Amino acid sequence: MSRTSTEQERIALNGPTMGTRWSALFFAPPGFDPAALRAALQAAVDEVDGQMSAWKPGSDLMRLNAAPAGAWLPVPERLAEVLRLGLAIGRASGGAFDIAMGDAVAAWGFGPAAASPERIRAALAAARVPAHEALELDGRRVRKSVPLTLDLNGIAKGYGVDRLAETLAAHGIDGALAGIDGEMRALGLRPDGQAWTIAVEAPDHERRAPHSILALQDAAVATSGDYRHWVEVRGRQLSHTMDPGRGAPLAAPPASVTVLARSCAEADAWATALMVLGARKGAALASARGLDALFLHRGKDGGIGCAASGRLFPGPADGMDAPRLH
Repeated sequence: MSRTSTEQERIALNGPTMGTRWSALFFAPPGFDPAALRAALQAAVDEVDGQMSAWKPGSDLMRLNAAPAGAWLPVPERLAEVLRLGLAIGRASGGAFDIAMGDAVAAWGFGPAAASPERIRAALAAARVPAHEALELDGRRVRKSVPLTLDLNGIAKGYGVDRLAETLAAHGIDGALAGIDGEMRALGLRPDGQAWTIAVEAPDHERRAPHSILALQDAAVATSGDYRHWVEVRGRQLSHTMDPGRGAPLAAPPASVTVLARSCAEADAWATALMVLGARKGAALASARGLDALFLHRGKDGGIGCAASGRLFPGPADGMDAPRLH
């Protein structure tokens, strides 16, 4: 380790957000007072949660959900930015990423209320129009052509991580690792000149263990999986990720999909889209779009197999790989 790195102190900050916790790790000179930065980081994620939460009745997203079809509604700038990105990835993924799945998410018990058989039947029977076909943005105004219940769980945490990173940079921190619930973004390098290292979890319901190690510089990573948030129906565990074509949890998804991108919002949304598409179609789309993605699946023998797309993940063999994104 260099002398420069030993002259700096390791600072780890965290706080509550979106039903979990945010974190920020960086190094600063001795005597650095993190109070103002901690407050700014908390304010950044509070703003995202206040605008995009499906759990808070007064959020701007819930106000948009309650608005009648055909009416223009002004929304805050950050919500408009996330909606625009969500619609773009919805189009690019052929509807695999669809922010108009809020009714299904709630019906199956992944929202504030418990699962409801009546609402599940309604979600399964609903005639669905993807958000990228039914939602129109004009600057900071939004209009629904048909009734939609929007849900941003597949992108809001990633966007929150981006806001943490932007806040750190605005306070003069040029090397840091920010995260929310496993979605991570690295700024620059550690003081010793090394990349920031994070683990891709093995998809295990019972314990947390690493499958792979990533070394990141100025990059973001997000994972969508079936092993952290799920419901059990007739003895079968169903993932929280919804199938836009069915209005129900994915029937046979990969165990997890990890995506690396420049922004965490993009990585978050694409991880969901590729999870919906599955390893074969997902890897084909990832390859066509130049995405770096790792698909993990469970073998019949209980082992974990993998498939990869992009230049950073070296191939199908399991192991402790260390791809780097500059």
